[in-house]
Amino acid sequence: MSQESLGDGLNPAPGNSIVVGHDGSACADYALDTALGLADQLEVPVVIVRAWSLAAAPRPPGWEFGYVSSFDEYATAVHGELVRDVHTRVDRYSTLSVSYRAVHAGAAKSLIDISRDARMLVVGSRGHGGLVGMLLGSVSDQCLRHADCPVLIVRPRS
Repeated sequence: MSQESLGDGLNPAPGNSIVVGHDGSACADYALDTALGLADQLEVPVVIVRAWSLAAAPRPPGWEFGYVSSFDEYATAVHGELVRDVHTRVDRYSTLSVSYRAVHAGAAKSLIDISRDARMLVVGSRGHGGLVGMLLGSVSDQCLRHADCPVLIVRPRS
């Protein structure tokens, strides 16, 4: 049982839920699989979060050269892309309550704020450590340091 949500923004997810970040990467797919499996075992809802910016947002339907899409059109396009990206994984869990949040904010801030009251936050890790990790910053590192709930950082096995 899935539900679509465009208006919840950075409001905290329900207290018994598992929040998972999904940016469309293979690491995010692995984190989502982990979160869905845990939620299924615990019988708790899942909130799938995608942070976005205008620079990286997909073009809204009906976009044409010279047309300036509205913010709401971009938000709807990002939300739709998120649902399409994860639907095959989510569909494996027909009894699980799943909601989606496409949030126009930084990834770490989005995940930290939304998971504030959650049972757990699950994030993937690409494994950029050392100097690269320090220069680029790490969403998983920020979540681990600042989230109010337990954080599970997952990484696919090689």
